[in-house]
Amino acid sequence: MRSWGVIGGLAAAVAAGIYVLWGPIAERKKRRRGLVPGLLNLGNTCFMNSLLQGLSSCPSFIRWLEEFTAQYKAEQNQPSEQQCLSLTLLHLLRALSCQEVTEDDVLDASCLLEVLRIYRWQISTFEEQDAHELFHVLTSSLEDERDRQPRVTHLFDVHSLEQPEITQKQISCRTRGSLPPMSNHWKSQHPFHGRLTSNMVCKHCEHQSPVRYDTFDSLSLSIPAAMWGHPMTLDHCLHHFISSESVKDVVCDNCTKIQAEGTLNGQSVENQKTTFVKQLKLGKLPQCLCIHLQRLSWSNQGTPLKRHEHVQFNEFLIMDIYKYHIPVHKSTQSDLNQKSSEETKPGTKDGLAVKPSDAEQTCGTKSLLMNGACSSSFLMSSGTFPLTAFPECSSPVYLYRLMAVVVHHGDMHSGHFVTYRRSPPSSKNPLSVSNQWLWISDDTVRKASLQEVLSSSAYLLFYERVHSRVQHQSLELRPEE
Repeated sequence: MRSWGVIGGLAAAVAAGIYVLWGPIAERKKRRRGLVPGLLNLGNTCFMNSLLQGLSSCPSFIRWLEEFTAQYKAEQNQPSEQQCLSLTLLHLLRALSCQEVTEDDVLDASCLLEVLRIYRWQISTFEEQDAHELFHVLTSSLEDERDRQPRVTHLFDVHSLEQPEITQKQISCRTRGSLPPMSNHWKSQHPFHGRLTSNMVCKHCEHQSPVRYDTFDSLSLSIPAAMWGHPMTLDHCLHHFISSESVKDVVCDNCTKIQAEGTLNGQSVENQKTTFVKQLKLGKLPQCLCIHLQRLSWSNQGTPLKRHEHVQFNEFLIMDIYKYHIPVHKSTQSDLNQKSSEETKPGTKDGLAVKPSDAEQTCGTKSLLMNGACSSSFLMSSGTFPLTAFPECSSPVYLYRLMAVVVHHGDMHSGHFVTYRRSPPSSKNPLSVSNQWLWISDDTVRKASLQEVLSSSAYLLFYERVHSRVQHQSLELRPEE
């Protein structure tokens, strides 16, 4: 009887040791095959978890982070992950995209909030936050981190850099000692970086002001009022974004000049104020396109309301008709031919966006059906773009593939963020794109269908540009387009 007691005591001691060393078995369960790790909710951090899952589905962004952080490996005093946002973000995204070996079912992303505090961002884990605002925090902080790195050497040493036989270590600054290592990727922008163009044309004299360029890392689209019986599509939101608007009481230098030339004895004239037409276009489309659908509206009493209507979007997105094209002047016959070819491009005229009429049967008109249609051909996940139904758009230049969708459930005062994202590609073919979709809510992960994804009320859409072989070759020569 005493021996049985000894055996029982030993068994209890072994069990306690196993629990101390490895923890409970329920917390060590392995991740199911084909799924990705979930993220622990630290209070109200579903906004951060959903955004990280969306970013981890963008391979171009992860590759850029790998190139971006390669500079730290060459430094003698390598910074820790707790000091650099890029290193912390890369570690998390690689784990969420199954590029790092981990058997944990749930990961902890509190390290991201800790490193953001170093960048002077105080984000509470117990208050409702917005995933789109956090996206801007991450991109702006990455730009700050990049700008802190040395990008130009001292002016006195420029002539030394032109001599190829001199190595980087042999170059020294005459005033400040050794030069920091030079790297081209510090000058590169993150793949969400794009440029907007703004055109101003006088309605009286048709004089066009110089084109203005502004940067963006996401397109924030308002949802226009829906027409009865017509579904709201992503193309409606994009056309509403670039639609022209009239700006009154703007001083026109050209009208003032014309007025001055018509006066006698050089009499001074007042500045002529006219009405200008303002037009937005996309000057540079990014490799990774983040689209934010504004679902905040205000009642007549000034209280915030959420718009719950469904905006139709597709697995593939054509952006050619929203791209700005530089006007070509009629100087030679070849230039004239080039201009005519530019004008035949959908949705453009002299570099300005025009809304296609009902009678126009161009690619721009048909793209209104393509970027947000309910056609069954678009709801099928075949892995290829169904261009056979639209022969005029058989070779779009700016074609994007849907990678992730962030959805907000609830109202303006409380709610929950979830993410639909593509499953990572297999290790045997890492450059492929998976057709399997996942639904992720913090630490809960399950498989989903493309029909479920396209039926969701999107808040953030993550697209990645699809390049043809010819475009890949041109990108090697012109990385900034």
